[in-house]
Amino acid sequence: MTSPAAQATTCDDAAGQPLVVVTATAPTPNGPLHVGHLAGPFIAADVAARAARARGMRTLTVSGLDPHQNYVRTKAASQGREVTEVLDEYEGLVRQALGAARISYDIFNDPRADRDYRDRVGLVLDELVARGRVVTERTTLTRCGSCGTTLHHAYVSGDCTRCGLASSGGTCEACGAFTSAENLGSARCARCGGSPEPFSADIPLLRLESWRAVLAECWSGAVLPARVRSLIGHYLACGLPDVPLAYPTDWGIPAGGELNRVDVWVEMGLGLITGIGRRLDPAAGGLDQCAAAWQQVGEWWHFLGIDNAFYFAILFPGLFAAAGIDPSRLGGLVVNEFYQLDGLKFSTSRGHAVWAHEFLAQEDPATVRMYVCWDRPDRFESGFTQAVYAEFRNWIGAALAGGGTLPPGLAAAEARRAGHALEFGTFDPGLALRCLLAAGPGRVPAVLAALTGDDTAP
Repeated sequence: MTSPAAQATTCDDAAGQPLVVVTATAPTPNGPLHVGHLAGPFIAADVAARAARARGMRTLTVSGLDPHQNYVRTKAASQGREVTEVLDEYEGLVRQALGAARISYDIFNDPRADRDYRDRVGLVLDELVARGRVVTERTTLTRCGSCGTTLHHAYVSGDCTRCGLASSGGTCEACGAFTSAENLGSARCARCGGSPEPFSADIPLLRLESWRAVLAECWSGAVLPARVRSLIGHYLACGLPDVPLAYPTDWGIPAGGELNRVDVWVEMGLGLITGIGRRLDPAAGGLDQCAAAWQQVGEWWHFLGIDNAFYFAILFPGLFAAAGIDPSRLGGLVVNEFYQLDGLKFSTSRGHAVWAHEFLAQEDPATVRMYVCWDRPDRFESGFTQAVYAEFRNWIGAALAGGGTLPPGLAAAEARRAGHALEFGTFDPGLALRCLLAAGPGRVPAVLAALTGDDTAP
């Protein structure tokens, strides 16, 4: 997934400038990428990086694969297949979709294939423990009383105590809060339905509260959407959590104890620290060398979905601080809401999706890229329909050549976006006006009245 042309711009054309790092959340290969993924972080990050390079900025793009999510094991079990077989299939389809969408990265982490990546993650976590940057202590965790599974991420389900909606472990899809078997309401084993029981284990913990002052400084300078700031405000008010950096479980990179495996999101954060460090200084090995290499980074921008906000806004800056890297290098988060398909959220697990590799095999990738940029769920949960996409495909060529009236479906979507652009949390009156002009003033009289101050506007 590496682009030689992109590397040349990154390393040579803008040499001497502070580096801008652009990351897109590594996809989990428990299924193919779907159009919702493309409309979320992936095409947006690629567009932003291309635009930055066109402005002469020294830019490094990063993503990868995320095979150590236990959602992969859950998918393999549900299909009665070996986990390696599932990974071989879906990792290949992810790569196929990204290539077809004209997306490439300067660093594309492949944890299964890259032994050095796995070793670095484990060694750096052990170094954090040895230096006292994180603590290892006897901690009460939860396992299934029936099958004995350590309940974390895909292995546990319950109700988010922040928003009250159903959630798995890790984070709540609805509000982005940190969730675990220990803080979910009505927690139960997602594998067999068994009841949870406590047990004790020695695990490494990141006490985020001990980094409160550093994190607050990071957040004060970063560009963050209102929903992310609300999540941060929640933890500033009720206390930042202790986050397990490893679990006694059956999947992941060994570290932090004989039976422990690195938490998959901690792995991702440490992989970014070491991977980018090694890219900037091939001799970098431990924490000090990686932190020194990171001095070349001026800003770091994440592209992600709202369900991953806790990790990128709170956990990763905490890990960076513990690793000796100034977390205020965070320029900001570009966060999308969920993309809907025919009124329901795109879902890999339910198979409710338009698969990206199939869609791109039939459609012009330039048109697909422009459409998901136009309809991106950046301010609200916009939605894909084949009919509206077809309208866009038939219209965009003539529009780029010199204009043309919007078809009805596109005009209706512009009208919806005009209304959302005048809500407080996403307020952008210029965008509202442009959408209004595209849709036709008569479609959204309330927006026209607000913009003109004329309550008699039709």
